Amino acid sequence: MRRRQILTALPFVFAAGSAAASAPPKKESGGQYIDLSPVALPIVLNNRLINYVFAQIRINLAPGADAPKLREREPWFRDALVRAAHRTPFTNPRDYTTIDEARMKSTLMREAGLITSPRNLLSVTLISQTPKQRSRLPRPAA
Repeated sequence: MRRRQILTALPFVFAAGSAAASAPPKKESGGQYIDLSPVALPIVLNNRLINYVFAQIRINLAPGADAPKLREREPWFRDALVRAAHRTPFTNPRDYTTIDEARMKSTLMREAGLITSPRNLLSVTLISQTPKQRSRLPRPAA
């Protein structure tokens, strides 16, 4: 009985496999960008490290930018962000589990403009941010 079911299903399996093989390849969606590897950005209060926020960031490129060449420079962009975050932390004064997004974006745009031509850059997008700690943090000032 089981053998008959397998033999009747076999032609359908082969047909599905050949149909999937003939499907056109998917194109890359949406404009040009560089996704930075997730980085740990410090949260500092009164010169004391209280938390880290792991951020995933995307640098959106201008239409005329050479994306493959600029993707090779991803470690430089990430290094510039980490150095800037340690010089002047992006601490959000209202919430110690998030970063100050506006300050981070403006700083990264400025630093990325030093690595490549500013005309190659459009914007910076904060994709996600995950805090290391969610509890036992000091209360933010009101």
